[in-house]
Amino acid sequence: MNDRALMWKNLWRKPVRTILLVVSIMIAFLIFSGIISFNIAISTFNTLPTRMVTLSKVNFTQTLPIAHYERIAAMEGVAAATHMNWFGGYFQDQQSGFLPVFAVDPETYFQVYSEDLQIPAEQREAFFKDRASMLVAEPVAERYGWRIGQRIPLQSNIFTNRNSGNSTWEFTLAGTIPTPQGSSQSGSVLIHYDYYNETVTFGRDRIGWVPFLTKSADLNDQVAAAIDGRFLNSQDETSTQDEETFNKSFTAQLGNIALVVSLVVGAAFIAILLIVGTTMALAVRERTKEIGVMKTLGFSSERVLRMVLGESMLLSFLGAVLGCGAAAGLLSLASGGGGPPIYFAPIVLVYAAIIALLLGLVTGLGPALAAYRLSIIDALGRR
Repeated sequence: MNDRALMWKNLWRKPVRTILLVVSIMIAFLIFSGIISFNIAISTFNTLPTRMVTLSKVNFTQTLPIAHYERIAAMEGVAAATHMNWFGGYFQDQQSGFLPVFAVDPETYFQVYSEDLQIPAEQREAFFKDRASMLVAEPVAERYGWRIGQRIPLQSNIFTNRNSGNSTWEFTLAGTIPTPQGSSQSGSVLIHYDYYNETVTFGRDRIGWVPFLTKSADLNDQVAAAIDGRFLNSQDETSTQDEETFNKSFTAQLGNIALVVSLVVGAAFIAILLIVGTTMALAVRERTKEIGVMKTLGFSSERVLRMVLGESMLLSFLGAVLGCGAAAGLLSLASGGGGPPIYFAPIVLVYAAIIALLLGLVTGLGPALAAYRLSIIDALGRR
């Protein structure tokens, strides 16, 4: 029997204890993998070096007058511009899932986001012609079983429809948007700004932000300064930034993800560190006489150290593999939801391997050194 077989048998000499430890480690890595993958998914949308965004200088939730869009579109260095409004919304009831619905100007929106709007021409034209139509990301349509041509009621959690007197609008599904990983349209629902603007009870002729393309990435800073300078000291001052910065500020509305990761995962691993470290020390103490016999039979202290440390490493990596596997499975099931699809990020495997290695070393090094220093006389004489 080789050392690996001995380590495996020693690890499972008390199956219930080992199973509980593995499950604890698995849960920690499940949380870690899920949160890291979520953070990556909401912060790695496709961006263009020439695509920028102008929004209110006050904060993200403040709107701008529609005249700002018209002036920005006419400024030197701007190749194309569009505007967007946050509609929010949900289908049927809030328990069915949140939907990121945006009111847009169809033709200019397709100019600014052409690379992420690869849909059939007939669907595009249907959307352009019918102001009460909408486009949705494919995962959203699949989740709710929507079909092209179907009339679908959406409710806003912000606005009221002055025609109906409630928060419900009806839209015809004109087409679906393919959303490969990283697409800027992931989870999106697009409706017509004109239709939205005519029917809301407040906030008419206001827009949320102005995405635009510059003629060259070298002009970005110059154009941004010109736009913000144009509206300086006005009632609606602006802040113009590149798309990547805007995406980060948008996702920051979900909270400080880095802080959540640090607190949740840190607390989980500290608890597991204490549990596994104590359990490994107890396991070595239980096998004191056995270690003495092994050394009597010719097992060197270095070999015993490697075996005890190997048990700890084996336990740590076993929990990590199961945790990452569980996270990948759960994220795969969840990716069909209404929001942006979240995929298991391969980089998580690198992080998990490093953490599992450190976890195994920290929890196993103390017991392994104790076994290394244990003399045969002390081991056989201890009761």
